[in-house]
Parts: sequence; C-alpha cells; structure tokens
Amino acid sequence: MPTFAYVVKDKAGATHTGTLESKSRKALIEQLWKQEFVVLSIDERQTGAAFLSQVGQPKVKPEQIVVFSRQLATMVDSGIPIAQALDVLGEQMDDRHFGRTLRRIRDQIEAGESLSEAIGQHRRVFSEFFMNMIRAGESSGRLDEILERVATYFEKAAALERKVRASLFYPAFVSVLAFGITTFLIIVIVPKFKEIFSALGGQLPLPTRLLLGVSEFMGKYLVYEVLVFVGLGFLLRGYVHSPIGRLWFDGTILKLPVIGKLLGKAVIAQFSRTLATLVKSGVPILSSLEIVAKTSGNRVVERAVLSARSSIKEGENIADPLAHSKVFPPMVTRMISVGEKTGELEKMLLKIADFYENEVDAAVSALTSIIEPLVIGILGVVVGGIVIALFLPIFKISTLVGR
Repeated sequence: MPTFAYVVKDKAGATHTGTLESKSRKALIEQLWKQEFVVLSIDERQTGAAFLSQVGQPKVKPEQIVVFSRQLATMVDSGIPIAQALDVLGEQMDDRHFGRTLRRIRDQIEAGESLSEAIGQHRRVFSEFFMNMIRAGESSGRLDEILERVATYFEKAAALERKVRASLFYPAFVSVLAFGITTFLIIVIVPKFKEIFSALGGQLPLPTRLLLGVSEFMGKYLVYEVLVFVGLGFLLRGYVHSPIGRLWFDGTILKLPVIGKLLGKAVIAQFSRTLATLVKSGVPILSSLEIVAKTSGNRVVERAVLSARSSIKEGENIADPLAHSKVFPPMVTRMISVGEKTGELEKMLLKIADFYENEVDAAVSALTSIIEPLVIGILGVVVGGIVIALFLPIFKISTLVGR
C-alpha cells in the first residue's frame, strides 16, 4: 500500500503534516475530510519495497509512451474496457518493465481506482503532464481523443528535442576533437623536436621557446592538470545542480550569442505547445501553468511562469505577467493576449509553437553552417601556429646555410 505525505489545516487554522498509508490519494483525501481537515497538499512517498522495486529500472522512452497512448486510444474508442485494454497492452509490450507497470495499473483499476489515480502512482514512468491529461480525459468523457492528443504532443516534443541535441552534438564533437589533437601535438610531438633543437644549439626564436615551455609544463604536471580539470568539473556540476547554480546556468546559456537563441526558441516552442495541449484538453489554467513550469527544462522560464501563475491567481490575465518577466518575446505575449481576448488561447499558442519550431529548424541550419568553418578556422590557426613555431629554427638554419 502506498504511503502519502500530507499537509492539512484543522478547524482552528493550525497546520499539520504527517504520513499515512492509503490505497489511493482519493481514499486518503476522503479519510482526512471525515476528520474535518482542510487538505492543502498530498504527495506520494516511495518507501521500502516500492523504492527497491524501481532501483535499476530504466525509464520508459517517449516513443513507447506515444505507441501506448495511440493503442490505448484505439482500444478505448472500440469500447474495450480500460482494465482489459491495459492487460492486452501489458502482455505485448517489448519493454518488460513497462509491461509490468501496465499490469500493476490494471490491478489498481480493478481494485476501484481511476486510471489517472493509478497512473499517478507511477511517476517514474508517467509524467505529471500525462497524468493530468488522463484526468482531463476522464472528466470530459473524451479519453480516446485526449490520448491521441498526448501521443501527438510527445511526438512533436521528441522531434524538437532531437533537433536541438543534434545541433549541439556536432560543434561539441568537433571542439573536443580539436582539443584532443592540439593536446596530442603539444605533449607527444613537440618534445621530440626539442631533442633536435638541443643538438643544433644557438638561440631559438621566441615562439619556439614559448611552445617548448608550454609542452614541458603540460608533460611534467599532466597528472595534476587532469586532477584539477576533473575536480573543477565536479565542482561546476555540483554548483549547476544547486538551485542558485541552476538558475545562473540556465540564465547564462540563454544569453549565449547563437546557441542561446536556439535554446530560447526551443523552450518557447515547448512552453506554447504544452500549455496549448493542456488548455485544449480542459485542464484548469493554474494547474496547466504549474505543469508547464515544471516541464520547461529551464529555471529562468520556470520562475517566470510560476510568477505569472501567482499573478493570475490574484486576478490578472496571462499575457501581462509573462511580458513583465522579460523572458518571453513581445510577439509571444501579444499573441497570448489576443488569444485571451478572443477566447482562442489554445489556437494562438499552437501558432506560436509552430512558428518557433520552424525557427528552431532554421537556427539549427544556421548554427551548423557557422560552427563548422569557425571550428575549422580555429583548429587551423592553432595547429598552424604550432607547426610554424616548430619549423622556425629550421628555417633560420637554412637561411644561415644559404648565406
């Protein structure tokens, strides 16, 4: 039986917290209501066997969620009961972990829980976005339609993520390759020329002396350099994973000249499509904004959306708080404002998403065309500088011999 952490208020207004076991979140809420508590929040806690059962289990890929959503939508539309549909899908899933999860959800539904409640107890597999969409489908009686919408959303989100990853992988790979080649030349090749220069005698040119000094330093203290590099990497990683560090990192990366614009457009596209999908499916706007903030993938955007959510809760519209955050471009906030006034918010959000997804395509092409010659040029200057510094003494000797 799952364990839930709860926060409630009693009749006197005092706040109480604790944990209780219950067969479902709904059952716990009813239990607390009977005790005349006002429920503020309930979160499931994983303990004991529930935690151990998930250790080492891989997360389900978005592609599998897409296939599952479409198949379940078809079966629900055909009139097959949900428990029976989950039993069939659980048996035919290639991913055994996902199949076991679906069968556990089937058992929970047969025990009296709703599909959204059962899915909500498997947060490692299903996101909060998915759970809320299912809940909206159950409330509206359009579960098959909502499942199709979920599948389409995940397909577009996965395609956008692949484009961004591909655009960042190429420059990162070329940069690492260039760094490796340069390091190899300095540590392995340059010291061999040092023996030749020692045999020649005389004063070496300044560029050659500098190159030999760098080579000697890197070779002599290589172990310490690696340790410092790894240590700095761990420190940076730890800082970035802290709340303040993550906010700084996400803000900094959005300000980068080319990559920042690309990531900013991708974040806006994801924000718009997620919010449009939730609003169109009937999820309340405050819940939608909370989900959008958590799934944005950027703390700067998350903070702006949550701030806007607080303002909306106090009676403001959506567009003005987003405009005040300075995170969203004016075009986005103005289109959202028009959508609010005309009652076609989801339509405007989908147009924004389509526009920025096209912008991401163009930015990916531009980034590839800019990075490739830039990295090649830098590599050419570095390697060319090393070669010139190595051959300057030889050129000097050839000139003296010629005289």
